[in-house]
Amino acid sequence: MLKPKKKLTKKEMKQDTLITSYAKVTSFYYENKKYINYAITGLVVIVIAIIIYTNNRRANNEKAATELGKVFSIYDAGTSDPRQFQIAIDGQPERGIMGLRAIVDNYGSSPSGDVARFYLANAYLNLGNYDGALKHFKSFDGDNDMLAASAIAGIGTCYEAKGDFEKAASNYEKAARSVADKSAAPDHLLNAARCYGLAGDKEKAISLFKRIKKDFPKSSAARDVDRYIAQFSS
Repeated sequence: MLKPKKKLTKKEMKQDTLITSYAKVTSFYYENKKYINYAITGLVVIVIAIIIYTNNRRANNEKAATELGKVFSIYDAGTSDPRQFQIAIDGQPERGIMGLRAIVDNYGSSPSGDVARFYLANAYLNLGNYDGALKHFKSFDGDNDMLAASAIAGIGTCYEAKGDFEKAASNYEKAARSVADKSAAPDHLLNAARCYGLAGDKEKAISLFKRIKKDFPKSSAARDVDRYIAQFSS
């Protein structure tokens, strides 16, 4: 006579399930050992690469910040003597001062290197090298909202200087939307409206002039609005 099958306890059932799962995992591992080892090795390589990249980026950022600090006083002197902008671009190797162009070339992928890119673009703009300025304003990719909006406005200034008023207006308007400090928005809008007018889109120009008057009545830009409206309405 057959004995009744012993009923498993919850603990025994749990252990049995674990043993079964372990057996399945072990079997899967040995059947796919080669591919699993490849995957693990690949993951380790990726992790190591990320660590190396992060450490290099941090080191490059510190070097760029140091070099930018050395050359910034020369760049700043360009506001009173434009010749200083070229010196800031080239640097002064004899004094151990790396120029903005070299900082960007060597450390441009770091945050501080990207700030140097903005100042390099602005230096080119002040020297009338609009193509050089455009190249670096467009490449600027910093997290600073104020600099980002200024870079867009810089693109507008370059296009205006090159006589492409439609592109200039579009970028000035984009800068007005992007700028975190809204006190700068009316000036960007004024430039956008003025360039739309020069591009022949007087309706768009007048619309923006009126917007400045309505939204920013106390701004310095608002004081010039009526004059421009009269100019582009005639």
